[in-house]
Amino acid sequence: VFEEANLANDHNLLLMELLEKVARRHDFRILLHEKPFAGVNGSGKHNNWSLSTNTGVNLLKPGNNPKTNLRFLTFFVNTLAALHRHADVVRASIASVGNDHRLGANEAPPAIMSAFIGSQLSELLDALEDSIKAGKLTPADKTALKLEIGRIPEVLLDNTDRNRTSPFAFTGNKFELRAAGSTANCAVPMTVLNTIVAQQLKDFKASVDARMKGGDKKDDALLKELQKLIKACKAIRFEGNGYGEEWVKEAKKRGLSNLKDTPAALQVWGRKEVGELFSGLGVLTTEELHARQEVEYENYIMKRQIEARIAGDMATNIVIPAAIAYQNMLIENISGLAEVFGKEAKAMTSGQREILAQVSESVRELYSSQSKLRGERAKINKIDDVAKRADKYGSVVTPLIEEVGNHCARLERLVDNEIWPLPKFQEMLFTR
Repeated sequence: VFEEANLANDHNLLLMELLEKVARRHDFRILLHEKPFAGVNGSGKHNNWSLSTNTGVNLLKPGNNPKTNLRFLTFFVNTLAALHRHADVVRASIASVGNDHRLGANEAPPAIMSAFIGSQLSELLDALEDSIKAGKLTPADKTALKLEIGRIPEVLLDNTDRNRTSPFAFTGNKFELRAAGSTANCAVPMTVLNTIVAQQLKDFKASVDARMKGGDKKDDALLKELQKLIKACKAIRFEGNGYGEEWVKEAKKRGLSNLKDTPAALQVWGRKEVGELFSGLGVLTTEELHARQEVEYENYIMKRQIEARIAGDMATNIVIPAAIAYQNMLIENISGLAEVFGKEAKAMTSGQREILAQVSESVRELYSSQSKLRGERAKINKIDDVAKRADKYGSVVTPLIEEVGNHCARLERLVDNEIWPLPKFQEMLFTR
């Protein structure tokens, strides 16, 4: 089922290309968009990630004795610590226009990075944190620790995969990054995950070595450093509902970032410490990071421009003419009944007049919104700084696109099926 990350990512990209070709061969088109239908589950990729030795030993798989479980605990806790230290970089690695539509609703993980490890494993970490005292470990401490560490395989019998709202979940012998979009090249988040864990392990080893030079035995040094990490990264662990507004407030209290859209996430690549992280490990130079950041900004702007133009064109050339045609039909009906029934027609046509008023109001609001959208785009396109331009597309243009879409959706519900020139929402998902 699983394979080496480079190969797995290549296979994933090849499969996407194959799906496109086979679909066209049979006169279909494949829809890989992260959020093709509003209010319905989106589409993403779950990246199952673990570390293994060159002999195939999974370092995130608990063993059946305290020694192998201490090894598991070391890599497990360091991965959590890496996510806590570099959550913004992970968020930046999965940022895209399509993912902005998806994240945070309908069984998609939120934009706030957190880790779900299961309530029992979380309780076990809390117990380990409390049981390790300052200074040397007593025999009683060591016995208690061995008992706790020995319980790890038993604890993992609990379903650690229950929380579908978490972007980063531990699932028994691996972590699962669920935040990547369905169109994503997963090489980016996987490279980021490898990089941040490598840096964290490097720093952890230096701290353990320093303790051992100070006279601590290896296991004592490991456990004391693990205690520090468990405390330090506790804020990243979250077992609750990632969709709720309560989590947004709680995450803010914990000091966790909430980079709500792609422009906010992409600015992370320009941070000095991020450049030092990647260049220090020889992954990417600062110049290479900035070049990729620039390309991502341009991609974001281009895709938002396409969305805005299509929304405006459809509103002007398709939706508004259809709505006007329905208005004319209603006017003709109301006038005809008035000719036949005279004063009695007023009561008889109250429903038609109410629908006519709603359609007319929606047409007015739609025209106003799409005109504003066109005007704002023209102003924003004059901004030279690509980051500022992308930010404006996110904060100004995107809400206007949604506004246009909402007015179109209202008219879709009002206008006669026979007049409406596009497939209606329910027709695409179900039947008329």
